[in-house]
Amino acid sequence: MTQQPVFTVGNVPVFGDAILSPMAGYSDVPYRALCRAYGSAMHYTEFVPVEALLGKRVHERFRRRLDTQPGEHPMVFQIFGNNAQMLLEAALRIQEWGPDIIDINMGCATRKVSGRGAGVGMMPQPELIAETFKLLTNHLKVPVTGKIRLGWDATQENFLEIGRILEQNGAALIAMHGRTKVQKYGGEANWDAIAQLKQAVSVPVIGNGDVQTPEDIDRMKAHTGCDAVMIGRAAIGNPWIFARQQRQDLTIGEITTAVRLHAREMVNYYGEGPGLRQFRKHLKKYFDNLAHIELDRLLGTESFAEFEEILGGVETAVPEAIPLKNLQAVNV
Repeated sequence: MTQQPVFTVGNVPVFGDAILSPMAGYSDVPYRALCRAYGSAMHYTEFVPVEALLGKRVHERFRRRLDTQPGEHPMVFQIFGNNAQMLLEAALRIQEWGPDIIDINMGCATRKVSGRGAGVGMMPQPELIAETFKLLTNHLKVPVTGKIRLGWDATQENFLEIGRILEQNGAALIAMHGRTKVQKYGGEANWDAIAQLKQAVSVPVIGNGDVQTPEDIDRMKAHTGCDAVMIGRAAIGNPWIFARQQRQDLTIGEITTAVRLHAREMVNYYGEGPGLRQFRKHLKKYFDNLAHIELDRLLGTESFAEFEEILGGVETAVPEAIPLKNLQAVNV
């Protein structure tokens, strides 16, 4: 029996409702491969500034952000900028690199991006957004989408206006983080606003913000009616959330299986030393709040053979079949 898509982005089917959020410094090829293995249904690249894509030669650092693995679909390339024509030129260039979808980031709240009118800095400029999406949807062969926030601050929550502008100018999907630029990641995400956006537009809506557990995925969908849920920080060191598994119910064997898989992907992609060094930020999250695990040796090695040997020691030191929630009661 053929599986039916949960929703479609233009003509691109998406076969799931939990999606890894684009995260600078995290959403690379190895991490996306891991999250896809556990059920993430659609992937975004890290965002890339249009200026980096318009020269004669794209710097390797930025070209790599838009790298993909064979079979990695649906794949969304995300870019940002504050000039409609430059966004179009960059999108036309990267379209040749094989994305299924191109997304314009209108949600980044960092001062470096938003302060120059890009990221969420586009939201106070509805005319720029209208011009950008009209240009891109008229000239690109792939669907164009946008990721937004509520607005700049509590006095400028113009997400409904922007949502309608996006739809009217051809956007095939809108993802929204339920906070303002000023809030960044503080306070509570406004799920009511996500529900309002979903009711106001006919294109698919992805909700984002304060999804910490598998139950939160279903809670957000029920509360907002959104088509899918985007998970960012809560997925770091916790890819099981895409499989609707509670981290506390996992065993140490399930943890080390994911760690080994992720580390191998990093080494294969970046090389042994660089891959293990870049893996350290993930490793700390995998073993977060597990007092029984000695991390120093794992974090210190740049040899994959040694890494696997140390990881094997972790597996034998901790009873494999005991869920993490019960480890505190076990003398290891």
